[in-house]
Amino acid sequence: MDLSAINPVLLIASLMVAATPLLLAAIGEVVVEKAGVLNLGVEGMMITGAICGFAIAVETGSPVVGFVAAAIGGALLSVLFAILTQFALANQVASGLALTLFGLGLSALLGQSYVGIKPPETGDAFGALGDIPVIGPILFGHDLMLYVGILIVAATWAVLTFTRVGLILRAVGENHDAAHALGYKVKRIRVLAILFGGGCAGLGGAYISLIRVPQWTEGMTAGIGWIALALVVFASWKPWRVLIGAYLFGGVTVLQLNLQAAGVAVPVEYLAMSPYLITILVLVILSADKSNAPASLGRTFHASS
Repeated sequence: MDLSAINPVLLIASLMVAATPLLLAAIGEVVVEKAGVLNLGVEGMMITGAICGFAIAVETGSPVVGFVAAAIGGALLSVLFAILTQFALANQVASGLALTLFGLGLSALLGQSYVGIKPPETGDAFGALGDIPVIGPILFGHDLMLYVGILIVAATWAVLTFTRVGLILRAVGENHDAAHALGYKVKRIRVLAILFGGGCAGLGGAYISLIRVPQWTEGMTAGIGWIALALVVFASWKPWRVLIGAYLFGGVTVLQLNLQAAGVAVPVEYLAMSPYLITILVLVILSADKSNAPASLGRTFHASS
């Protein structure tokens, strides 16, 4: 065992990369749940975004176009969930689980011809600034999407906190009947929130296939969508806590990989499952406190009620 082999600067830089898919998927789900909708299909939308982004990036040679395609792919898959839950009034939990299974199957089908292919490289957003000792790799040595993810969190927080749009969205999530009585289009608002959540999940999936693990492998999201759902609860539905929580979970993931490389005398299987064990513990600890959850979360809205 040689812990000196772990470079703390590279560890922090790596955890930021590992946290970004979680961050993107979770912030989208925060908006969805703030509108009173529980979408458990995050994993399915992420894996769909991963293959859409990867395929388009490979075909066009542009990672930017790939990310745009990933957002569209995730949003399109979320349309299915919106139709089922907002118009057919299907159960949200069952519909979300079905969406995940559908997304996993669809991505496996679409990705058959892309196995073993490398996507176009994504350069560092700040170029030579990343070479500055210590702070360079941490603050400037990343791709553009990492910073876009942080900006999405900041923008979401600002919209939910300071704008009329955010107020209406939160009102729909707290009491959809009262919001409907005031003349707000509850279904339209929820559909738009679902589309935003799908787009963010798609971006998170593409980040995995284009940057974090630049290749396509069936099922490569490996449960990150489920961790993102847990992260929303951990963050108490607050955007800035999502940022902190994503870095925490990302740190656990990267740390266990570094500990394996350093030869820590713990079975590899225990280290590999540590992020998921911590997710379960967080959910158990926080499940008793639902004071911050939107009051109408998961409830079906009937316009005639």
